[in-house]
Amino acid sequence: MDYKTLSLKKKIFYFFLTLLLLLITAGVVYLSSLLPIMTGYAAKNLCSGVFIADRDQEDLEANDLNFFPVNYVKNRVNYSDSSVTSRFLWGSSRAIDLEEYGALLLRKSSAEELRRKTFPVLPDPGYESDSTEWPLGNIIPDTVTGINTESLEIITNDLITRNSYGGNAYSFMVLHKGMPVAEAYKPGFGKNSLFLSWSMAKSVTNALIGILVKKGFLDIYEETDIELWQNDARKEITINDIMQMQSGLRWNEDYGNRSDVTLMLTREKDMAEFAYDQPLEFEPGTHFEYSSGMANVLCYLIRKRINNDSIYYTFPYTDLFYKTGITNAIFETDLSGTFVGSSYLYATLRDYARFGLLYIREGNFNGEQILPEGWTDYTRTPASASEGEYGSLFWLNGKGEVPSAPDDTYMCIGHDGQRIFIIPSKDLVVVVLGYSPNGAMDFDRLLNDILKTV
Repeated sequence: MDYKTLSLKKKIFYFFLTLLLLLITAGVVYLSSLLPIMTGYAAKNLCSGVFIADRDQEDLEANDLNFFPVNYVKNRVNYSDSSVTSRFLWGSSRAIDLEEYGALLLRKSSAEELRRKTFPVLPDPGYESDSTEWPLGNIIPDTVTGINTESLEIITNDLITRNSYGGNAYSFMVLHKGMPVAEAYKPGFGKNSLFLSWSMAKSVTNALIGILVKKGFLDIYEETDIELWQNDARKEITINDIMQMQSGLRWNEDYGNRSDVTLMLTREKDMAEFAYDQPLEFEPGTHFEYSSGMANVLCYLIRKRINNDSIYYTFPYTDLFYKTGITNAIFETDLSGTFVGSSYLYATLRDYARFGLLYIREGNFNGEQILPEGWTDYTRTPASASEGEYGSLFWLNGKGEVPSAPDDTYMCIGHDGQRIFIIPSKDLVVVVLGYSPNGAMDFDRLLNDILKTV
């Protein structure tokens, strides 16, 4: 073999060796960016699930955390200090439980520092749920609403026991004319079980904004007073733009990879700041882009407008939850202390049904007008660029999310299959909670069968 041939082969060898090393390095760098998401998702949701929802580690890992790549994460629950540590390869994350204020994923903060943080003691609701009549309490009187309860029992059994509609429903409730006419739970769950809202929390944020509007603290059509926006075109963004997901800010809501939403929920100390720091891509009010970040910006704006953390932390309870019979909910915060209005509310099945009842009764609950007059009409008004799909932090039926349901149906939707269907024309509220991701459950067939019983 002559010198030139040997030299060429060496060059080719070193070229491919360098290329291989670059590919390995790029892979390691990318995987390193994914590890906090994988382990953070597992640690946070397992910590909340065990210490807030009182579920078994094995149950959560077999169901809610049983998807690629999170199912490869190894988790350790420490009951002595109410924490969870999750590991995969060289990555790890830790979450701790702060009881009434939920579980927090540690990012650039120590557990000791967080446990020293003082939160106000939540006030007493002023009534006992188990000795108070529905809807404020849990005493449900015998009432005939005219719905076919025998057919509804068959539907309930098909959904909860047989999984005939697909997915995995943990609990199910139907209100007709304001009264519970169906309620069921899978084994291991009951009327006191707390369920994660995921994005249904956005609709609760809608209610909190509405209450501040009613009090005269907010005008949704005013420009926001976020300091970072004041020297560029973002200063034109209104609260209404944010509520209708038309802020114009860049956002990626894909839960399946390294995206804005997964980075925000698993890596960011201040979720609202991460969201409002995004660049402007479209003129405000002209482009629909669903964004969990925007709900957290709204919770930040609520906190800023209240301007008193002791009041801020009790505000959802005193002004919304307790007035609607929701006495055991836990609304989690991020590390900066702002409520995670995009995703992290825990409440009972009956609580979610009560929330639906508040909206089907036009913001009135048990005789008290909690939301402003006309607020539910505003909520159901389609965002201009959403093609009838979205209102104000609620999904609409304009594009046929549930073709069998009436056009006036609107919904709270969580990404793992949580639903509150509000159907004013039929005076129905339907709640389904569980783990049914990626279209696993046929909600349209379920609603069609329920509607036949009315």
